[in-house]
Amino acid sequence: MAEKKASVWTSISFWRRSAAWVTGFATILLIWLTFDTISQIRMGTDEELAKGIKRRIPAPTVINYKIGYKYDEKRGLEVPVIGPEKNPLFGKELSPKEAKNLLHLGKLTEQAKNCMDCHTLLGNGAYYAPDLTKAWLDPMWAKGGPMQAMTGKNSKEEAMVEFLMHPDKYPTHARMMPNLGITEKEAKGLVAFLKHMSSIDTNGFPRGFSKTIKDYETGGTYAK
Repeated sequence: MAEKKASVWTSISFWRRSAAWVTGFATILLIWLTFDTISQIRMGTDEELAKGIKRRIPAPTVINYKIGYKYDEKRGLEVPVIGPEKNPLFGKELSPKEAKNLLHLGKLTEQAKNCMDCHTLLGNGAYYAPDLTKAWLDPMWAKGGPMQAMTGKNSKEEAMVEFLMHPDKYPTHARMMPNLGITEKEAKGLVAFLKHMSSIDTNGFPRGFSKTIKDYETGGTYAK
């Protein structure tokens, strides 16, 4: 009587070879994705920004530019719009070194004050308080918005600084922000950090945000 041929599905050598091929392919794919991710998350340079070369994470000097937000039909999501107009913080265009130092101060302040205990930044953090990923573009801070009127300031960045220093004086939410003892210098760093974060291409996160953006002067969709 002829021996019954074993099925390939029960062959140990078949599964060993399959596992080796799958592991090898996955390793190569992971290496490729790692290098691709590094190139995507690399911060751009000031030279690239000046030439209009787009990076997902622009150079620190992007805080010297006007930043907007719009829906990209081709990609099917919302993307930042940078410049070409200049709109420097506090009316002063910063050098690359000054912009880098100010952003560094803002990042350190955000960490020291534990902002992500309540807020979400770039998808990380909590949802107890508003998402800050695109806070710079929120029309409530724009010209004609409630925050400039409430704080008595004449620009978005000045209103933000005033609020960050004295949040308990300006109840804007049912869950009021506590006074964290933020100094004026730290507040300016935080504002720079928020403006830079709004320029990052986050693949449309948070979803639907551009629908809330309104230019109070022209009725357009370009945030000032």
